[in-house]
Amino acid sequence: MSKISVYIIAYNEAEKVSATIESVPWADEIVLVDSWSTDGTPEIATKLGARVVQVDFKGFGDLRNQAIAACSHEWIFSLDADERCTPEVENEIRAITQDPAAVDAYWVPRRNFFMGRWIKHSGWYPNYRQPQLFRKGRMQYDLKPVHEGYVLDSTHPVGHLKNAIWQFPFKNMSEVMHKANRYSSLGAEKIVHKKISMGSALAHGLWSFVKHYVFKLGFLDGWAGFVIALGNFEGTFYRYVKALEIQKGEAWKGHESAPPFRKSLDLKNN
Repeated sequence: MSKISVYIIAYNEAEKVSATIESVPWADEIVLVDSWSTDGTPEIATKLGARVVQVDFKGFGDLRNQAIAACSHEWIFSLDADERCTPEVENEIRAITQDPAAVDAYWVPRRNFFMGRWIKHSGWYPNYRQPQLFRKGRMQYDLKPVHEGYVLDSTHPVGHLKNAIWQFPFKNMSEVMHKANRYSSLGAEKIVHKKISMGSALAHGLWSFVKHYVFKLGFLDGWAGFVIALGNFEGTFYRYVKALEIQKGEAWKGHESAPPFRKSLDLKNN
């Protein structure tokens, strides 16, 4: 019988990681790939039977490749610390991994819970990241710092699971803002080679809002849909502004050429 490794990537996820690990008790191996958390995440995982591997964070692509390398079994199921496997997905995974005709990688739909409701639109359902169920040796990730892509070594198309895992992406609005700030900084590195202006940053941000709120029917998700669209505007806008800041370098800092603070106040008072 084919065995299954589950890997979970985490950093300071003490409030979430227990539920994630407890959602996959059927796995033959659970590997927590941690980047030196300071809130007790590794200790919690160890107590629940997971094997903890510490990896310096150099981007999500590298992190996931190291997670694959740490897995021991033929099949790998990837979970993030804010995701939960359901019994329906467990049954589907068991059937796939024991099927001789199974393909090498599968998309797994995700159902998101946000602001007290299950999101049905806004590009959040069903939404997918990289294929989350795959044979070891058949898939790896590129080295982009964020929104990493995948490279499939297979002649078969990627399959689809029918059932969805659950995702609880944010516990509060502070987490929404923190993630937008972190991901916009990482994403800026991917677009720094482009021609960027403040006008183009605003245009990209506005398009992101319209895409999620109008074309992806976010308005049907109530205020949660508006917040999701607004968050996409902010994340996109600041990603481009941060890339522009990198391009401008010292020209945007100005602190070396500015007059001393005391002197500037004296000039203003006179």
